[in-house]
Amino acid sequence: YEVKYQKGGNCDGGYIKLLEDGFQTSGKEFSDTTPWVVMFGPDNICPGTKLHFIFRHQNPVTGEFEEKHLSSPPKPTFGKNTLHSHCQVSFAYNHYLTETDAQSSGLLLEDFTPPVNPAKEIDDPEDKNPEDWVNEKRISDPDAVTTEPYEILDEDAVKPEGWLDDAPANIPDPDAEKPKEWDDEEDGDWIAPTVPNPACDEAPGCGEWKRPYKANPAYKGKWYARMIDNPAYIAEWAPRKIANPDFFEDLEPVKHPNNIAGIGVELWTMTEDILFNNTYVGHSIDDAKSLAAETYEVKKHLEAALSARKDVGDEGDYYIPLFLEDPISHIRGKIAQFLDAAREEPLSAIKAHPETGVGLAGVVFTLFGMLAALFGLIGSQQTKPVAKKTDTSTPDDKQQTDSTPVAPAGGEKKDAGPARRRK
Repeated sequence: YEVKYQKGGNCDGGYIKLLEDGFQTSGKEFSDTTPWVVMFGPDNICPGTKLHFIFRHQNPVTGEFEEKHLSSPPKPTFGKNTLHSHCQVSFAYNHYLTETDAQSSGLLLEDFTPPVNPAKEIDDPEDKNPEDWVNEKRISDPDAVTTEPYEILDEDAVKPEGWLDDAPANIPDPDAEKPKEWDDEEDGDWIAPTVPNPACDEAPGCGEWKRPYKANPAYKGKWYARMIDNPAYIAEWAPRKIANPDFFEDLEPVKHPNNIAGIGVELWTMTEDILFNNTYVGHSIDDAKSLAAETYEVKKHLEAALSARKDVGDEGDYYIPLFLEDPISHIRGKIAQFLDAAREEPLSAIKAHPETGVGLAGVVFTLFGMLAALFGLIGSQQTKPVAKKTDTSTPDDKQQTDSTPVAPAGGEKKDAGPARRRK
């Protein structure tokens, strides 16, 4: 079948499930619990990418079904808007073949986990580890001698003068009194509470003087005993083996699957527009290759030719001409491509188109710089000097004359004008 992730894969997958006969009449909608026989397809897990190939195999003894996963699945690519073809073939002689971007082949009886056929013997679930069994192969050497301690006694320290060796640090409170309601028979002997010894406040200290510790100059770090072989160790304990009650041997599992009656497409995705097309289920490898040659191969070559005209990092449905062909259209296409990608994942857009991101950032910073310079120039031209009133005299003040008439000393004051009648 063909699958195209038009917007790329982002922690998702699209598998083809060959559904088990009977799902049509189960009365339930198709879901992840619908019984299937084979599951195959790409899975872009986080992190990692692989091509799933899983088949359900029934234990003929217990009747239970178990999924068998390809142990080392190939890794497909998840190119955006790129067509992919996936093919899985199982042969009657227990071989398998997966064809995708990377091819893988092997044996059904050897390359799947858990294996098709269980082990003939299993661990006895009733067998327990003896209590006296020693499991430690190596132990710390009990005879190892520790190194220098972190601190040692300060041999140079001297007991301060006036130290009160016989004085206790706390004494009974001399002001405490026995409560009146105290009953010696019921409450016992009354003992006064203790208080700090006031004599110790005046002296360097009270009680037994002990030499202080100091940092050991010979200390080299935390010490660990060396490891030696454990003399009591015999061997690593393991439970005894017993015959597997569920053992069976299916040498041709490809001949025993349940009947297939339908196809289901299961999607686990956070992206849209995933296209599936040209699915083939049958017994002829030649027919499958013929269908692929008529459909997938034709479209693949056409898309490759179209992709050659586009930029390698094309992230959308844009045709971006070369810069020399049409510089303006080239720049517009690059910007539109970057903005579309940035709407979904800004960091991914910058990583995918670093030159466009840097160019846009440069344009924005240049624009802001030009605006800042422009506003600064206009503001400087509109600035006017502001007169500031002060109490000190200035040269202008000396040039001004007071026109108010002043009477000469000892003379009479002349009227500046006609007298006004009081009303």
